[in-house]
Amino acid sequence: MRTTLNQARPVFRRFVTEIDHLPAARVFVGLAIPGLMLVAAGRTDLLIYAVFGSFTGMYGFAEAPRQRLAHQCEAAVMLVGAVGAGILLGRLHAPPAVLVAAVAVFAAVASPVTDRLGLRPEGPFLGIFAFGAIAMVADTQRHPVIALLVCAGTAILCVAVGYLESTRRVRRGTATDVPTRCPPHRRGIDSATQAGRYALAISVSGGIGLLLGVGHANWAMAGAAVPLAAATSRDRLTRGMHRVIGTFLGLLVATPLLIPGPSPAVLGLAIIALLYPTELFMARHYALALGFFTPLIMAMTELADPTDPLTMLTERGLDTVIGVAVGLAVALLIRDPAPHTVVMGPDPDKAPAEHAREIAQAGHAAAAARDDD
Repeated sequence: MRTTLNQARPVFRRFVTEIDHLPAARVFVGLAIPGLMLVAAGRTDLLIYAVFGSFTGMYGFAEAPRQRLAHQCEAAVMLVGAVGAGILLGRLHAPPAVLVAAVAVFAAVASPVTDRLGLRPEGPFLGIFAFGAIAMVADTQRHPVIALLVCAGTAILCVAVGYLESTRRVRRGTATDVPTRCPPHRRGIDSATQAGRYALAISVSGGIGLLLGVGHANWAMAGAAVPLAAATSRDRLTRGMHRVIGTFLGLLVATPLLIPGPSPAVLGLAIIALLYPTELFMARHYALALGFFTPLIMAMTELADPTDPLTMLTERGLDTVIGVAVGLAVALLIRDPAPHTVVMGPDPDKAPAEHAREIAQAGHAAAAARDDD
């Protein structure tokens, strides 16, 4: 048995490293505390709001305390604001076409803002996802104010957990500087063009979903946003393929979880458990992460707005294919303006020594770029 484990460790290290476990644990704790309280209180219908609040912990991967605090506060404002907007549209029973238009406008506004702030994960995807998903289920929520407070409270908890964990690493001398990738406007992607891509891709994918009568057009809109965060056509194609493959892998996991009709408490505990491997693999193996993320999304949607599981699983697969196809088409059709000199961010997959050389070489260029801003 010990020999088998020893042989498996090198294989496992190809998928995750030591530094991946800390963010995963941090995000898990941020959801586990309010999540377990909601399960104990029998309010699993509110778990979807706690999940979106917990996405705050995904930002500031391995940043210094002050930088992580700033980025997570900014992410919390975006996520809670998106959830609040979704609740408002849902409570107003806005027509589906209005929902699609509202999410497209939100994406067009949030895209340059997240670029300027340098948030990572890059782009407004999580905000887009939260807005659309909540708008689809908010009309079934009996206590919308409490739902928003659950989301905001979870986000605040995640900010606190993230700050305490980063300061603890600094005190112990185990903190590592992991340079973040430059935002799109520093990689040669024009922010205005990128905002237009998001608005068009979301409008078209959402419109196709409505025309086909798919019940969760918000999943198509989210799928369309996924490839756009990548910097090059090749990266966008790769990310889109990972989205499709990972989603269908996740549907295979979600099917035996949802079809038997488990109790809300079981689904609630599954949601909390699935968040850890989702974040563990998200940064390096997106398709594998979606294998855990997709059943999490399916379970929290079922708790918020119960429906036929088989129908929901089918719509998830169809929406994903529609969204990714539209996102890739828009990315190929709308090109960036003529390239100009940009400061390239260091590749986090390179060794620390290579990072140090890149940082030293880019120092003067980065200072000049800041002056130009």
